[in-house]
Amino acid sequence: MNATDGRRVLVAGIGNVFLGDDGFGVEVVNRIDRAALPERVDVADYGIRGIHLAYDLLEGRHHTLIMVDAVPLEGPPGTLAVLEADPDDGPGLPAMDGHGMNPQAVLHLLHTLGGRVDRVLIVGCRPADVTERMGLTGRVAAAVPRAVRLVTELAADAARQTGLPPAAPAQSHQAEGSPTEAEYASA
Repeated sequence: MNATDGRRVLVAGIGNVFLGDDGFGVEVVNRIDRAALPERVDVADYGIRGIHLAYDLLEGRHHTLIMVDAVPLEGPPGTLAVLEADPDDGPGLPAMDGHGMNPQAVLHLLHTLGGRVDRVLIVGCRPADVTERMGLTGRVAAAVPRAVRLVTELAADAARQTGLPPAAPAQSHQAEGSPTEAEYASA
């Protein structure tokens, strides 16, 4: 795929705002300045609507998916990391819960339905508290502006890239102490 083929980048905020820091991804996408992004970048709050995300990807308009989510990373709450997931990841996972969001389950459903996305990045933040409560904890809230800048840079870069190769299986770009895809999938 190249930047002139009309396909786009999708930034998807993931999380449940009723579970404290699990709402991190939703908060990040709601703070992104869409005017600062290239025209070919779509930004959406998917919350816990994983099936909706899979069906949107099935349309084939997006070459890159950037999911923003709370992730069980090593390090203190507020730690950020970028993981690159295999776009074909997810075989063998249980059926998707219509009210849940698991990135690998979304990719599995997409693959099962015959769809594909070329590249999948996960921008994750280590949560402090994912119990029933509204609002982010202090350390996670403090990471939101950094995450907004990071996601904006990643999305702009992906929109500019030409000849995007599919991600190699089992590859990740990790901050020190961040999990592998296998650790992320089991969380």
